[in-house]
Amino acid sequence: MRWDVFAWAAVALLLFAAEAMAPGAFMLWLGLAAAAVFAIVLLVPGIPLLVQVGVFVVLSFVSIQVYQRWFRKRERPSDQPALNRRTAALIGRVVALDRAIVDGRGRVQIADAFWDVTGPELPAGTQVRIVGGDAMTLTVEPV
Repeated sequence: MRWDVFAWAAVALLLFAAEAMAPGAFMLWLGLAAAAVFAIVLLVPGIPLLVQVGVFVVLSFVSIQVYQRWFRKRERPSDQPALNRRTAALIGRVVALDRAIVDGRGRVQIADAFWDVTGPELPAGTQVRIVGGDAMTLTVEPV
């Protein structure tokens, strides 16, 4: 067997293994491109290495475009789109201020967590509605 056939087989297997370890459907398409180049090199001997790499690059680009255009659009939408975005999940909730908002900053308690809040000057205990946020700071307004 020729070294280039083994090399493309190894590249394809490594890309498939990388996809299995960190799934995200990106390495899968590169692996399919490498497998296609493996098949081409196996069936058509004597292709220069530069041409093989060029074919791999083109097939990688095409396969990723196919994924983005057809397969990604068909993914089911999540029933909980804010699952890993806690601040987005809290928008609209009404809570009492744990610490008064002074100079634009205060604090609320939601379940067992304390959150920093920004908003207008309000005394502790005032009911506020969460209207936005970023990272660990929520934006509130009086109810």
